[in-house]
Amino acid sequence: MLSFAGLFVSVWLALIFADVGYTNWEAVREVLMAEEIRAALWLSLWTTVVTVLIGMVFAIPTGYALSRYRFPGHALVDSIVDLPILMPPLIVGLSLLVFFQTPAGRWIEDSGLQFTFQKKGIVLCQLLVSTSFGIRALKLTFDSIDPRLEHVAMTLGYGRAGAFTWVALPLAFRGIVTGAILIWTRAFGIFGPLIVFVGAVRMRTEVLPTTIYLEQSVGRIEVALAVAILMLALATIALVGIRMLGFVTR
Repeated sequence: MLSFAGLFVSVWLALIFADVGYTNWEAVREVLMAEEIRAALWLSLWTTVVTVLIGMVFAIPTGYALSRYRFPGHALVDSIVDLPILMPPLIVGLSLLVFFQTPAGRWIEDSGLQFTFQKKGIVLCQLLVSTSFGIRALKLTFDSIDPRLEHVAMTLGYGRAGAFTWVALPLAFRGIVTGAILIWTRAFGIFGPLIVFVGAVRMRTEVLPTTIYLEQSVGRIEVALAVAILMLALATIALVGIRMLGFVTR
């Protein structure tokens, strides 16, 4: 069993070391100093933070509803929640592009909420691709919390909302943090929907995944790999945070 785990980990370590060995200090310095790359990093960070905040607004109540209630269409809703996890993210970008050509989509943009080829479109793409991961994490978390604890709270005078706020929500703290980190890591790395729906205009709609695409498309492989290593380091920090959170809160 350990040999299979070791082989899998070894392949990934080999890829990481190959990336590190291929790049050079000049490429790393350029990534750290280039204004357009720092702008892409800043755009990646603030858009993903906004995505996490909005995503959790949907993930917490949706995960709770799917865990606690059985309603007409429950299986359909549960399946649709998983669709963004299963389907290629590129479909999200294409679907958004088509939607905003419809009368409803044009009405939204004419009213002042312009998404196509705009920074708001980055958040929209990230939100649609990544929120399902948070919903699934929260549903599993609420599944693990005994609903009888909420029933006891309601017998003591709390309503359903009070039992959720003061009993279920604090007990779901680990799942909430895990769901937020999963949304962030997924949103941070998406590429396909962005290149279709918002483009890759430098200093405007360029985020780190599109930076990698732009750099390798002009043959600057070392710089593209340096950006990839930066993204890998940030994602690793997030994943280690999940593991440490699980250890501390046991």
